[in-house]
Amino acid sequence: MKYIFIILSIALLLTAPFFGQIELHLFNINYTASMDYKLFWDLRLPRIIVAFFTGALLGLSGLIFQSLFRNPMSTPFTLGVASGATLGSAFAIVFGFVTLVPIFGFFGALLTIAILFSIASKIKGYDTSSLLLVGIALSFFYSASLMILFYLSSQSQSYEILRFTMGSLDVVGIRDTVPVIVVSILLLFISLQYKKEIKLLLTSYDNAFLKGVEVRKINTILLVSVSIAIGVAVSITGPIGFVGLIVPHILKAIYKKSADKLLLITFFYSGIFLVGCDLIARNLGTASDVPIGVVTSFLGAPFFIYLIIKREKR
Repeated sequence: MKYIFIILSIALLLTAPFFGQIELHLFNINYTASMDYKLFWDLRLPRIIVAFFTGALLGLSGLIFQSLFRNPMSTPFTLGVASGATLGSAFAIVFGFVTLVPIFGFFGALLTIAILFSIASKIKGYDTSSLLLVGIALSFFYSASLMILFYLSSQSQSYEILRFTMGSLDVVGIRDTVPVIVVSILLLFISLQYKKEIKLLLTSYDNAFLKGVEVRKINTILLVSVSIAIGVAVSITGPIGFVGLIVPHILKAIYKKSADKLLLITFFYSGIFLVGCDLIARNLGTASDVPIGVVTSFLGAPFFIYLIIKREKR
């Protein structure tokens, strides 16, 4: 059954660029003068690449956060980094730096990381729960700040901000995919380097400490790595919710393995999941593509409710 999933996933990945509102002809994509060539190489293929690596990054980040916080409800956006990136991007839109939206978004994420760890490090008895509470507080602050920007913006700017907050995989050219590819692969590499430590942290911090793990150092490395990766992804695609929540849980239920053994599996299937969601978003017969964040939220919200009910029954 698992091999069937792999085969179907690869088939989806290979055929996804050919489905959309405009039909593509396979034999025309190598002719530079054809519209199929431009559509495939400049729009469809980059979009699938961004979808795969963004989904992979979000799923892996969710798995790491759920392991470090030992909370099944944790998501890649738990610490408020995505909110910081969204606020930075909205700031660029409102004050006329539209071409620099990804840069402002990334610096918004970096600023959030700096504030987050600066405040948390000054809290007596610093631990991940302190970090989580600071992140939640920052998220509320950023939400209020975003409302102020909505108030200051024009109608067209408000629409642009709203579209950004719904998530988008619209990119032009392979070059625009490079940042997401790089950070997602780096995050996978870092997580695999510390998979033994992740396994020990899953049991308890005390047990990990007794086994020789520098708990605070490892937590900081992993949390900063995830936060930077999320900052890069959100600055390019906007916030795409629920991928990092539902995919790790589904894979845990299927494979019956601990998080340290699911890192590569989660990376792959999370990417496939977002490619599948994008395929749905592009083929609903609407006048324009449905924002990808709407599709993932539509699928993820019922699953989130299911997790809460299941947790309460224990």
